[in-house]
Amino acid sequence: MTALGCAAALAVVLTVTVTAAAPLADPGVQLARLPDGRHLAFRCTGSGTPTVLLEGGWAASSLAWSKVERLVALVTRVCSYDRAGLGLSDGGPAPRDGAAIARDLDEGLRALKIAGPFVVAGHSAGGLYVRVFADRRPGDVVGMVLVDPSVEYQDKRLSAVFGPGAGSTAGIRNRAAACLAAAKAHALPSPDPKLVRCAAATPIATWETQVAELDSLWGATSDEVAGGRSSYGALPLIVLTAGDTNAALPDPSRRVADRVWAGLHQELAEHSTIGVRRTVERTGHLIPRDRPDAVADAIIEVVKAARGEPLGTPRPIG
Repeated sequence: MTALGCAAALAVVLTVTVTAAAPLADPGVQLARLPDGRHLAFRCTGSGTPTVLLEGGWAASSLAWSKVERLVALVTRVCSYDRAGLGLSDGGPAPRDGAAIARDLDEGLRALKIAGPFVVAGHSAGGLYVRVFADRRPGDVVGMVLVDPSVEYQDKRLSAVFGPGAGSTAGIRNRAAACLAAAKAHALPSPDPKLVRCAAATPIATWETQVAELDSLWGATSDEVAGGRSSYGALPLIVLTAGDTNAALPDPSRRVADRVWAGLHQELAEHSTIGVRRTVERTGHLIPRDRPDAVADAIIEVVKAARGEPLGTPRPIG
């Protein structure tokens, strides 16, 4: 793997997949009925405005945000949700690109009568999706937090620096595709080492979603993000970078990888005239799990900025 291969792969992967259960078994879930009859599962708690919307990374259900959500709910209303095909939500038609995901979220919020203003927070690939949503609802999104986010055309941008394959997601895509094929053939569980991480209880729609999202990530989804706003004006924006994503790499490769990854995130922060980027120490890519305090603090700071308080200055988060 090239110098940033580890960071490139982790930047789109949140590997905790939550198996679907009966919706009525979870009283905290609200089911939003979309115009085409599908349902999305939302979990909302707390009170106040703006409402915080939490968008998970690849393969992650709303439960990936549970630690963050509890902290943010002390300050304002916060809603996480399961994208189509994940958690308790119905599957969705292909393509599962940013536009389809943002449309589902928009329609789900309207169905549940959850009105703006919103602060959006996206982890990993979810960082791309909230940017598409923010372009869809520009008048309602009043703040943004991007948590170790993926960036548009990440595969090409990293490969240009570190060589072919540096930004590839082929490994996780092929594994999900193998799990999908095995599930359709009713061949799970299997001794095949490629299928070791396939969960027999995972719905076929979940494997389909995982493959479809990856197939769109560096193509249609990146195109949609790139075609959106290049400037958010003075939108309160914080970008968090994981400090230990490249911890397994030896120096000087680690220093180079860290610098490139932080540079891509700095570009995102500069989409706002008041945007800031911060490094979160003592965590790898799964910051919402490992450092929910740091994520919640950033979200709360943006919420307060949307209410009129000044946004803080760049600083490392220990």
